Amino acid sequence: MFRDGEEGKPSEAVHLLFAGEKTRSDHLLPAPEIQTIDDPANFRVIALESLLSMKLMSNRRKDQVHVLDMISVRLIDPSWLAKLPPELADRLKQILDTPDA
Repeated sequence: MFRDGEEGKPSEAVHLLFAGEKTRSDHLLPAPEIQTIDDPANFRVIALESLLSMKLMSNRRKDQVHVLDMISVRLIDPSWLAKLPPELADRLKQILDTPDA
C-alpha cells in the first residue's frame, strides 16, 4: 500500500491488488483478472464484472453498500448471479435478498 507519509492511515492509502492472487488468506478466490473498457470520456475504467467480483470478494460492509448502490441504479440485478463463481453468486444473492439488512 502507498500511504501519504509516515502519518498516513491505511484506510486512506492506495492499495495494490495483484490479479490472479489471493489478497488475503481468508478470501474465497484469487483477485479477478482485470478487464478494462473505454468509457465515453476516453478513460480506461474497470469492467463492471471485475469491480463486482472484487467487491464481493472483500465483502466488508462498505463493499456490500457499494454493491447495493450498483443495484439501486440498476447496474446489477439477479441476472448477474449466473455470471459469477458460485461462492460470489451466493454473496450477491444474499445482498439482493436482504437489501435492508
